Amino acid sequence: MKSRTMTESHSESVAKVNKKQGWATSPSKVFYHFATSGASVAVATGFTHPLDVLKVRLQMQLVGQRGPLIGMGSLFVQVLKNEGPKALYLGLTPALTRSLLYGGLRLGLYEPSKYACNLVFGSSNIFVKIASGAFAGAIATALTNPVEVLKVRLQMNTNRIQVGPIAEMRKIVSEEGIRALWKGVGPATARAAALTASQLATYDETKRVLVRWTPMEEGIYLHLVSSTVAGTVSTSVTAPVDMIKTRLMLQRESKRVGGYKNGFHCAYQVMLTEGPRALYKGGFAIFARLGPQTTITFILCEKLRELAGLDAI
Repeated sequence: MKSRTMTESHSESVAKVNKKQGWATSPSKVFYHFATSGASVAVATGFTHPLDVLKVRLQMQLVGQRGPLIGMGSLFVQVLKNEGPKALYLGLTPALTRSLLYGGLRLGLYEPSKYACNLVFGSSNIFVKIASGAFAGAIATALTNPVEVLKVRLQMNTNRIQVGPIAEMRKIVSEEGIRALWKGVGPATARAAALTASQLATYDETKRVLVRWTPMEEGIYLHLVSSTVAGTVSTSVTAPVDMIKTRLMLQRESKRVGGYKNGFHCAYQVMLTEGPRALYKGGFAIFARLGPQTTITFILCEKLRELAGLDAI
């Protein structure tokens, strides 16, 4: 009797794994899996892009110097006064392009990675989720780094005459070489790995804990609470790495204090010349952007997955 019960339990576990792996057997479901991820990130990016512009500007304050910093509110007023409302949407085209590609890969690769680990190790605990998120984020960023470089270059364009993405791309390649499109790829990859690991693993695990220990069930309230927790955790983890990534991608903007050799050298130079707190320049803007972006992304992604006939994350 006991042996029969164990066999039935094992069969149920195998059936659950096979059910979750079913997404990989249908080309249409594979497409929906990546498309819903990319679309949700792109929509969230569209809403929060002005905060991203402010974040980049804040991170580039007083490069190589110590001194009083402008706050996000003051910078917002300054940008509107000197450059106009359109300046808050500088780099929007590459940002949306990157969101579709990067977002689709980052969120899209998380589940296959987690399921592969589950099949190999027979577990999908928090450490597996963190490793799967880190892998997905690193691969997505390594492939889309040129679009990120293009985005931050456009966001720092304070001239009245604004150039388009294609013209800026040509300028970068002609003046700095094709390798310039991969500036900051190390910190960017580290940031994406940390972001995706903390964001997706926290969201996934928070949902599991809430479903198990509270009356919450799959739905908007569960997604809202879980995504809010995930946004808070991921912001705290990634703020310093995000600042270093921006500095490396904007090397020409900080040429007067010498070039950074790599991410570690950049972090050392920033702490030496600007102080340890400089690693959190733009930190509030990062939180103001990444918190809502995480919430919008997960709520929308869950809804799109439901409409596409896919299981919840």
